Amino acid sequence: MNVTLLNGTLAGDATAEALYDLLLTELAARGHTVTPFVLRDIEITPCTGCFGCWMRTPGRCVVPKGGHEIAEAVVRSELTILLTPITFGGYSSELKKALDHTIMNILPFFTKVAGETHHVPRYEEHPNLLALGVLPAPDAESERIFRALVERNSLNFYAETHAVGSFTPAQLENGARAELTRLLDHMEAA
Repeated sequence: MNVTLLNGTLAGDATAEALYDLLLTELAARGHTVTPFVLRDIEITPCTGCFGCWMRTPGRCVVPKGGHEIAEAVVRSELTILLTPITFGGYSSELKKALDHTIMNILPFFTKVAGETHHVPRYEEHPNLLALGVLPAPDAESERIFRALVERNSLNFYAETHAVGSFTPAQLENGARAELTRLLDHMEAA
C-alpha cells in the first residue's frame, strides 16, 4: 500500500515521537511504501484562500512553499495518516496548515452528498484516512471532538473509510502496539 504520513507533532513530544517510530516500524513490517512528511521541518506558507489552485493553476498552489508536494502525495496515496497532538479537539497548527493546502485536490464546484453540500472531487481516486492523536492524559471531550473532526474531513477527502485512534503516554507504554495494529488492520481491510 502507498501511504502518505503527515507528522504534525511538535519537537520534544516524547509520546508523539515514540508513536511515530512505532508507526514507521509497523508500516515497514507490513511492506507498505511510506512517504513521510515531518511538517515542523518543512516551511509551508499559510493558505491565503486566493483560489489560485482552483482557477489559475488548477491542482497546484500558486504560493511558493505552498505545500503542493504534500497535496500531491496525499492524492497519489491509498492511505493518508495524520499524526498530531490533539489541541482542543483539533489538529496541531502545523498539520492544519498542511491540510489547508489540500483544498487544491477538490474543485470549486458543489454537489450534494448524502443531503449535504460538498465540493466536487478533482480526481477519481482518493486515499482512505487514518488519524492518530496524542493527548497528555485521557480527555473524553477532546477525543470526541477529534473523532468528529476526522469524520467530517474524511467526507471532504472523499475517503471510502476512515479510522481514529488517540494515545496517551500511559497507553504508549501499555498496549499502543495492539491498538495501532488494530487500526492498521482495519485500514488494510477497507
